[in-house]
Amino acid sequence: MTEDRALPNLPSRDLLVTRSFYERLGFGEHYRDDRWMTLHRGTLRLEFFLHPELDPSTSAFQCTVRVSDLDELWEAIHAAGVPVRDTGFPRLHEPQPQSWGLRAGFLIDPDGTQLTLIGEPR
Repeated sequence: MTEDRALPNLPSRDLLVTRSFYERLGFGEHYRDDRWMTLHRGTLRLEFFLHPELDPSTSAFQCTVRVSDLDELWEAIHAAGVPVRDTGFPRLHEPQPQSWGLRAGFLIDPDGTQLTLIGEPR
């Protein structure tokens, strides 16, 4: 039986570039056509739509990624060469305790989309 779920639909200026970036983070292509792509990393699922006119510097797209092992995901992203910095694309921000009680880090992908990486309590 398939679980009910909601999946983020994120923009990509170039699906092949997006696939290449996320493959370095451990995602694999599950489906792709000329305008749509889904990527999987274990139970994580991201869906991308073609948006070639997107300006990463003005993008307001974002999604939340909740994982049981935030440190593992963050380390995998960092090991793939995504730099920790305050500006530029892509970039990574280290996990920190948040005022709302959980730890979160942030990944800004090459298209300016922010993925809030939240560690779920164990």
